Amino acid sequence: MLSRAASELYWTARHIERAENTARLLDVTWRTSLLPYDVQEVEAHRAEPWAVPLVTTGTATAFYATHEVLSARAVLEFLVFDPYNPSSIMSCLKAARESARTVRGAISSEMYEDLNAAWLEMRDRDAASLDQSAVQALLEWVKMRSHTFRGVTFGTMLRGEEYDFIRLGTHIERADYTARILDTKYHILLPSAADVGGVVDYYQWASLLQSVSGLEAYRKIYSDVITPRRVAEMLVLRDDMPRSLHSCMNMIDSTLGDLIDTRHDELLRLTGELHAHLHFGRTEDIISLGLHEYLMDFLERISHLADEIDRRFFVPTR
Repeated sequence: MLSRAASELYWTARHIERAENTARLLDVTWRTSLLPYDVQEVEAHRAEPWAVPLVTTGTATAFYATHEVLSARAVLEFLVFDPYNPSSIMSCLKAARESARTVRGAISSEMYEDLNAAWLEMRDRDAASLDQSAVQALLEWVKMRSHTFRGVTFGTMLRGEEYDFIRLGTHIERADYTARILDTKYHILLPSAADVGGVVDYYQWASLLQSVSGLEAYRKIYSDVITPRRVAEMLVLRDDMPRSLHSCMNMIDSTLGDLIDTRHDELLRLTGELHAHLHFGRTEDIISLGLHEYLMDFLERISHLADEIDRRFFVPTR
């Protein structure tokens, strides 16, 4: 298939996944911010709930370039509606719809109609509607639109190269998000060891699990209190957790294996190496190295992998 068409399919999936991930992050931030929250540490401002979405999405610098004060409404407007923020939900849904429009012949009509309806409905919303009763309803709507798109894709699309590029984009974006949110909690939110094991610590870990739909799974697997070691094990190494790094790499490795004929391709080598790193990894080794260091290495590798996918398959101008 044409490289431009492959690129548009890949980025359609990435933008939909990014919109959902942002909605998940804002939803748990909103819930966390409603809890009693009072810490006295000098560095505690870094753990302020509404700083977390900005740090995780890497948009803090862009936010403070146009906003002087950190507040719930400012962050919500920036990450939901800001047309100049390419990572905002509004921007992601618009980009996904535009990408899908250019390759309508490569996707099913139901897929395009679903994306078009989502964009039209989102376009009719604005920041003025962000009152307390509407925030969670809006974020839940974004998550459900993403679920609907994946369901329509699974149920109506031929299992060919077009489907593979959509699946590839979804799991590259998902792996990046899971690593970022896990590192934000583990390395940035707790600058002081004195916070570990406290009430704030517990709710932050629970919120992290909720942001990846993992809280119920955690309780089924461990039936115990939430500990950083077990959260790391579940979100990094378990391949039966849909949003874990291992699960995402299973899908990426399998998809690229279908797309590339030769087993001597550099892209397959990079993917196989990272996949094996997770498949044969042990929790003890991650903790010994340091979870932050491990995740930074993973983010660097997944970024390099995404760059190689771009070079191997897509047009240079993307």
